[in-house]
Amino acid sequence: MATKVLIVDDAAFMRMMIKDILSKNNFEIIGEAGDGAQAVEMYKEHSPDLVTMDITMPEMDGITSLKEIKKFDPNAKVIMCSAMGQQAMVIDAIQAGAKDFIVKPFQADRVLEAINKTLG
Repeated sequence: MATKVLIVDDAAFMRMMIKDILSKNNFEIIGEAGDGAQAVEMYKEHSPDLVTMDITMPEMDGITSLKEIKKFDPNAKVIMCSAMGQQAMVIDAIQAGAKDFIVKPFQADRVLEAINKTLG
């Protein structure tokens, strides 16, 4: 059975890039969210195997969303996505329970490496 992934990013273009990488590698995209609040709702509804989460988003940022998801499901597997120069936020995300992080612009091999490592 394919690994179910929820993609969270406020930029449709970034969601499309990740979706493209994952679809080509037999992952099942169970949903896309444009902000953290939507991500929490979709996580509760779909229980994905993995979440890719942007850090900087309107409504609710990725780190707050990560904490909410972790409260709901302590075993949630979330990989944070950030632009260059957000190292402090990445550290916050890891401390909040993120399994790994990938830097934008996405490189397919790095995305897949992070996912495979996270899924063990």
